Amino acid sequence: MAFYSGNAGSTVTGVTIDDNRRVFNFGDRVAELAPQQSPFFVYLSKVAKKATNDPVFKYLEQRHQWQRRNFHLGDSVDSATYSVGDLIDGDNTTNTVKTYVNYDKYGQIQSAEYKPEFFIAGLIVAIKDTDGTPRRFRVNATPSVTSGTGTVEVAMTALEAGTYAFADDAVAQVIGSAHAEGGDEPDGWQDAMVDAEGYTQIFKTSMNMFSGTALATEYRGVKNEFQRVWTEKLMEHKMDIENAMLFGKGASSNETGAGAPTRYTDGIITKTEASGKVYNMTYASSGYDAFLDAMEDFFAPEGGNSGNKLVLASRKVITYLNKLGNGSFLNNTVGSNQYKLDVQNVAGTFGHNVTMVNTIFGNLHFVAEPLLRGPWEDYACAVDLKNIAYRPLVGNGISRDTFIETNIQDNATDGRKDQIITEAGLEISLPETHAVLKFS
Repeated sequence: MAFYSGNAGSTVTGVTIDDNRRVFNFGDRVAELAPQQSPFFVYLSKVAKKATNDPVFKYLEQRHQWQRRNFHLGDSVDSATYSVGDLIDGDNTTNTVKTYVNYDKYGQIQSAEYKPEFFIAGLIVAIKDTDGTPRRFRVNATPSVTSGTGTVEVAMTALEAGTYAFADDAVAQVIGSAHAEGGDEPDGWQDAMVDAEGYTQIFKTSMNMFSGTALATEYRGVKNEFQRVWTEKLMEHKMDIENAMLFGKGASSNETGAGAPTRYTDGIITKTEASGKVYNMTYASSGYDAFLDAMEDFFAPEGGNSGNKLVLASRKVITYLNKLGNGSFLNNTVGSNQYKLDVQNVAGTFGHNVTMVNTIFGNLHFVAEPLLRGPWEDYACAVDLKNIAYRPLVGNGISRDTFIETNIQDNATDGRKDQIITEAGLEISLPETHAVLKFS
């Protein structure tokens, strides 16, 4: 499919408009060129497109309160016999127990210990004791908390009698609240939203100058060389965008020293490796159990996940997945019940062949991504389309989504030169809902 503006200098019949300097806006249509070659760009253009009116776009990430009210004990608690209403005493002096969480006030997962900010009087919590039994307590008083790393001392009273102990780092979570009849209103707390930033990137692709003679000459192979080159340049432009959306790293810099910044968009693989989930898998049969274990973690609802993921996979990974399906050698040899995977091939909506892998936790829609080769030949990237957006620059009535400028040569030149321009970036929110799968 070729898009071009016609002969230089031509005017539409009956319309007083000069075609010499027209700008042709193609928007989504460039994504329709050979969709198998750029599946990510196609899906972004069709189902995850949201314009921005500024080349530096801000967006907010919200991790909801219910997703983050789990915690750990910051110290062990010796075995003791409790009656209902007794205070748990973590250090035998303060009648409190140390608590911490592995996420900050925005809900972002962290390796350090952070102070929980959600404890208020009246909360009911369950803490796993050394025997593996959840024990219920009621928060006795609202602690004073300053955001940051560390632990928080919380006073809790037992809701069930018994003798039990708690290990250091014991897991726990809020399981509700209970208040006395006729009591006052409880204290409050609130979560915080993350202010994130992205950038649009300017993509430009131009063709060599075609002289008037070249435009009028009939060539072998393809008679109209101008149209042939136009098709190739549109494909080149589309593949530049696809590469950037996969492998780019967001930044704004001024390498040339010319005063104007050069902006770079984030790529889904680069961003996910830095801030999302990364799972190391194997092609061997022993790797299937690890695959399911990874899916159990990846599809955890408290992470904000949806139940469906678009997975961009190398051809090598696609081959591996098709060996898992019904009737395959591996399936016939070992049996599908061990893996609990349903693998089937279906026709995709936008011209792709899709390998669907249905797990008990969620569905993965694998699409072959031809650019995952070389260093990325063992990669697959699972994308949550609810938390990603293609952001073309559109503002003040002007669209910088893919468009073509015709006849950009000097007016006196006997020839023609055109260029294709796109200014757009990729917004990747809640990176923990995306994952990179590395096979070996």
